[in-house]
Order: sequence, then structure tokens, then C-alpha cells
Amino acid sequence: MTDRLSLGPDAARQLATATKTVPQMRGITPRYLLRALPWVDLDSGVYRVNRRRTFVLGDDRISTYDDNGSARVVPGDLREVPYLREADDAAIAQLADAFTEVSFEAGQVIVQEGDAADRLWIIVQGRAEKRVTGRYGEDALLEVVGDGQFFDLGAWSRSEPMPYRVQALTRGTALCAERSALAALADRDEALRAELDAYSAGDAPMPGSEVPVDLTAGHVGEPELPATYVDYEDAPREYHMTLAQTVLRVHTRVADLYNGPIDQTRAQANLTIAALRERQESALLNHPEFGLFNNVSPGQRVQARTGAPTPDDLDELLAKVWKQPGYFLAHPKAIAAFGRECTRRGVPPVVDNRFGSPLLTWRGVPLLPSDKVRFTNGGGVHTGTTEILLMRMGEAEQGVVGLRPAEVPDEAEPGLSMRNMGVDNKGITSYLMTAYFNTAVLVEDAIAVLQNVEVAKYHDYS
Repeated sequence: MTDRLSLGPDAARQLATATKTVPQMRGITPRYLLRALPWVDLDSGVYRVNRRRTFVLGDDRISTYDDNGSARVVPGDLREVPYLREADDAAIAQLADAFTEVSFEAGQVIVQEGDAADRLWIIVQGRAEKRVTGRYGEDALLEVVGDGQFFDLGAWSRSEPMPYRVQALTRGTALCAERSALAALADRDEALRAELDAYSAGDAPMPGSEVPVDLTAGHVGEPELPATYVDYEDAPREYHMTLAQTVLRVHTRVADLYNGPIDQTRAQANLTIAALRERQESALLNHPEFGLFNNVSPGQRVQARTGAPTPDDLDELLAKVWKQPGYFLAHPKAIAAFGRECTRRGVPPVVDNRFGSPLLTWRGVPLLPSDKVRFTNGGGVHTGTTEILLMRMGEAEQGVVGLRPAEVPDEAEPGLSMRNMGVDNKGITSYLMTAYFNTAVLVEDAIAVLQNVEVAKYHDYS
């Protein structure tokens, strides 16, 4: 006997039916990139981007490596220098050995404007700014340079005075090569001497520029008009379908007996599809071959001047992608850091509703958050640096597009198939889950990136 006067909740629960949710998954994100990309449905597995012929373009970086605590140049990367592209390996290796390590401190003037450019500088680690005296004597900022960038190639090659001064923004390390090392190589190699002379004379085309089309304008009378044609690349880039794939297994006993009110197979498939889509977005951003962060051309890279992302930095990106910019994309920590810089300046960004969510915008361009944007040069999001991407979108705008098959067998979602592989002798049904996708940048100025963005800078507003 008990002293209870009514039925207890614990006993009553045995007769009650619980209202259940479908399985939840913390790893699911809004995947704004997949929603923002204009998708091109391919009838075949290849997407060829035909472009107007351009002159050879490198990545504007010379890589270095650590050799027992000392920084060394990767010899093959010296071919980023236009007149060294066809040089033999021995000459390249000899020039790489001529680089010596130099340290600098924040605020230090590394090179003065007008000084003899007797050394080529490669920044191993750190950040510096190029400044020049303007027309009316004002101090003008030209560019912020960071890891892997070099200066000043033109003045060093021609043995001319430095056209600007370089001042360090942070403490760092650089590698330097004397002009005499290049001269010694050119004296022994006639082909290299000819390439160097052509570069010094300004006869070589600008890397990355398009082959010109001969035109005339503003003429009067009946002059003889130029004849021309627009040349195309001989080997246009082709994008092949890549994939994310797994095998989902569901026991037939589970699917037969425990299928209500929630379909077990469908619940398993939905979570697997979400995981495939998350991996897809990560690959579209970070894959070493076709990832957007790895397909930004040299002229479209901007260095964060003070580390934290400022309105000035995002304006620099907009100056790079000024033709119909579509979206910024950044890690949520980077967007928060940008918001702090805007608050400090008293210019809070406007909030706009896109994809059913309130998003910060800058100059009318939304900032899409994605946790797939990686951090480098540190132990995590609190100590490393990240990047902010700006994209123009769509085929008609010569922008960035997503690629997927027009149709796949057993399609569960666009570009994603769920193929029944049968039941094995243990009564387990297997489903081959495959997402096919890729992304393409149609022209170089459709995308730009802000690099070396720091997110740990806070301000005291008291």
C-alpha cells in the first residue's frame, strides 16, 4: 500500500505515446554557398571553359621551406620570375642558394624609396606595406604584401632605384638575393641574358594580360583599317565531375519492424545526404585543384593591412570584383571580427534578409558565413589567420558557377543518387550514396580573396 491518492506520472507514461522528432544533427549548417551558387546542369561529365588567349600567368608567390631552422627558397618556384621560366635547373638551384635570411621588426623601413634595388626580397613570414611619395608630396599606400610575395622584381632586374619604400607592419622574416648573383648567371647563360634583356627593355607582355585585338577609333577620312581576330586558348581548362560518396547500410529487420511513425531508411538517408552536402561545400572551397580559395589569380589577392578585417579591406576586395559583385563568404569568426571593426568606426553594417536569415552586408553585398573556411598558421580559430572571399555569380556575368549532372540514376536530390545495392547474407541492405559536383571560375576577375585575416582583435568601448 502507498499513501498516493491518484495514478503517478511514471506509471501513466506506460500508457502514453511520446511525440518524437526526426533525428537531429549538430553538423548541419545552412550551406549558404550551395544555395547561392547558380548551378549549371551538365549533359556530360565535363565542363570546358573557353577563354580568350592570355599570356602565361603564375601565382605571384615564391614558396619557402624550413631547413633545420633556416628558411630556404623552393628552387622550382623561382620560375615565377618571367625570364627564369625556361632557365635550366642548375641555374635555378644556384640562384636559390644565393638567398640569405633577414629578420625585420614591426615599423622597420625595409627598403627606402630611391635606394639602389640591389636585392630581391621574398617575405617568408610577416606583412609589410609599399608606400610612395605622391605627386604633391603626400604619403600614398600602394599595396600590402605578405607571405611568399616578393619585391621589387622590376627594379632589381634592371638595377634601377626602388620606386617605393617598404615598411614592415609586423615582425617577420625575409630571404634576399643580391643583384650580383643574377648578373653572374646571365653572364654564363646567353639564353637567360636574352630573356633578361627583353624583360628589362619592357618587350615582354604583362603576365595574365589578354592578347590584344587591333582596333582603331576616332579617325576621320578613309584610313586603312586594321585587320584582326580574337584568338582563343589552345588548351582551355576542363572541369570534370568530382564526388562525395559513401555506402549506407540499414538492416532489413530494422526497416521492417521499426518503421513507424518515422521511416528508418529515410531518416538514415536524410542524415547521410546532409553529411554529403557538408563535405561538398567544404570541397568546393578548399579542394587543392578546384576549390575556390585555391583558384584566385595573383592580381586578385589582397592582404589585410592591420590583421583584423576592416571596411577598408572589404572595399579593396570590391575594387577587385567591381563588376556585379555577388557575395562575400567568410568564417563566422571573421564576420564577427569585421562587425567589431565597423562598430569601432561607427559604421555598423546593414542587415538584410537572404535565404530566410538576417545577414550582414557591406556596400549592399551580403556576407555569407561558412564554418568550412579554414584557419592557417596557428592552432585554431583563436590563433590562426583566415580568408574572406568575394565572388561574382553566374554564367551570364562571367562569374562563378556550380556544376552538377543534369540527371543521375536513382536521383534523391539534384546531382545526388541513392542506389540500392541489394541485401547481403546478413540481411543488411546497402545503398550507394553519391553526390556529383564541381565549381568553375569563368574569368579571373570573378573572384578575389582577402588573406591573413585575424579574428582575435577586440576593442574596449568603455
